[in-house]
This record gives sequence, C-alpha cells and structure tokens, in this order.
Amino acid sequence: MKNNLVEFRKKHGYSQDRLAATLGVSRQTIISIEKGKYDPSLPLAFELARAFGTTIEELFTYEGKKG
Repeated sequence: MKNNLVEFRKKHGYSQDRLAATLGVSRQTIISIEKGKYDPSLPLAFELARAFGTTIEELFTYEGKKG
C-alpha cells in the first residue's frame, strides 16, 4: 500500500519520534509504514489520519494484493 505519510508528517512538523509518541507506537513502526514495509492496522490508519486532520484515503492508496 502506498502512503503519503512522510509528506503529511513534515507538513505538520512532526518528527518520527513525536508522531510515534503521539500514536503510542514505536519509531520503527512509523519508519516501516513510511517505507511501505508495513501496512498499519485499520485502527492505526484512523489514528494517523486523525493526527493530521485528514482521511485515510488521503494518506493511503491501496494497490491490490502483493505477489
């Protein structure tokens, strides 16, 4: 799944550490989502969207199943 997390995070002035702390996840989780190595759970996707005042659709683009 593609995402615009880096763009939204920088636009809102969040570091990876600060965003992770705000959401109650590890910095590694944020890094993995940003790199597309980890797709967040639906509740975490909602929390990410809420943190940036946007929608899940603005943050993430589903491209179908991998492999």
